[in-house]
Amino acid sequence: MTQAYIFDMDGTLFKTHLILEPALEATFTELRKQQLWSGATPLQVYREIMGVPLPVVWQTLCPHLSTEQQKQANRFFQLALIDEIESGRGSLYEDVETTLTRLAQDYPLHIASNGNLPYLEAIVKTFQLQYTFTSVHSIDAIASGNKSELVQSILDDFGYTNAIVIGDRLSDFKAAKDNNLSSVGVDFDFAQIEELKQADRVIKKFSELLIG
Repeated sequence: MTQAYIFDMDGTLFKTHLILEPALEATFTELRKQQLWSGATPLQVYREIMGVPLPVVWQTLCPHLSTEQQKQANRFFQLALIDEIESGRGSLYEDVETTLTRLAQDYPLHIASNGNLPYLEAIVKTFQLQYTFTSVHSIDAIASGNKSELVQSILDDFGYTNAIVIGDRLSDFKAAKDNNLSSVGVDFDFAQIEELKQADRVIKKFSELLIG
């Protein structure tokens, strides 16, 4: 019996691609000013790795930068993302609000994301999701950066013995399997066919969560 739903954020609830390009462009414009980058902004590379922990993002995008420079770039990027969200340029996927409202009538809902907590809180506040979700959890709280451990911490903190993990990337499905949970893959913008094969179920519309 399902006791809770645990949701990823980027590419699952939130249309990250709407704010990704301007925030990433702003970040690499800053890196160019500091003479830490030349050439085009690696937007496509970032799209391909969406969902991985942020340290991995910057190691992939800017492997030539020092660890401190990568952290600095990430801090700038996070502020740029939050500015985009608070300026109203982001959006939830279709049917997310109505579906979550329905589910919350019967189950506790949680967010487990690789995003930084201030970023997640900006989305939650902007779209008033605090009235739907029991809690919001960032990978920042897990020293290992392992999403399986993040999901486990939710199970432990709330005493759940069962839950469904909903996400779009392999880390979500692995987190479910590692904790003996079921998973639902959303076939949205950043999902990859090979990774979706690891999900127990795949949906193309968010409202399909209410079916079956």
